[in-house]
Amino acid sequence: MRTSLAVIGISIVLGMFVAAGLWKPATPGVTGSQEARPPAAEQSPAAQPEPGSPPGPRQLFPPEDLPLLEGPDRELWQKPELVMDTLRIAEGSKVADIGAGAGWFTIRLSRRVQENGIVYAQDVQREMYIAISRRVKRERLGNVKVILGSEDSPNLPQGALDAVLAVDVYPEVTDRVTFLRSLAAAIKPTGRIGIVNYKPGKGGPGPDSRVASDTVIADARKAGLHMLQPPLDLRYQYMIVLGP
Repeated sequence: MRTSLAVIGISIVLGMFVAAGLWKPATPGVTGSQEARPPAAEQSPAAQPEPGSPPGPRQLFPPEDLPLLEGPDRELWQKPELVMDTLRIAEGSKVADIGAGAGWFTIRLSRRVQENGIVYAQDVQREMYIAISRRVKRERLGNVKVILGSEDSPNLPQGALDAVLAVDVYPEVTDRVTFLRSLAAAIKPTGRIGIVNYKPGKGGPGPDSRVASDTVIADARKAGLHMLQPPLDLRYQYMIVLGP
């Protein structure tokens, strides 16, 4: 019975993305980003980046793979309530979801901050911007503002946010120190920045390109930020909490 419900749920989500023109089923002989990517293979320690090392070429998440972010088991291993608690997000908070994609975290942030709060759902890809705009309208999320960012700026209000959340965005950023500084400029003096990345060599549903926690910590120091607590250890990911 549980298996049947999960299959039905996935079918509904896929149908939504097909209707929006953001995904189409794979066909025989098709390769590349049209196919669902398998879990990342185990990586040897030698393959992990050194702390503070520069990123590789910019590779953004393909919009046609958005359904992969809506897996029925994501709630179990992502632990969104714990992530939001760690950032001290509460009713009335003003927060940003960086690299919001189709809005998996955005809708949960929206529920948490309620009508007196604000969620800035930001993405640098226009296809993602369109996808989340449609979802916000469909689900009538009146406390969500969708923002199209750029590689140079997240286009967030300055010094106004209680928290900024960036889930699996860091590997896609070219200038990571500047990125962290731009996020820091958007938070209040008591604000928090949450960087959530997949652990190198730990498998799971994430991408092949991963960044070690030591790299984030080293970049944060260069950006003038410091850790507010020890890293949060999730099943496939870690979370670094930063502040001014």
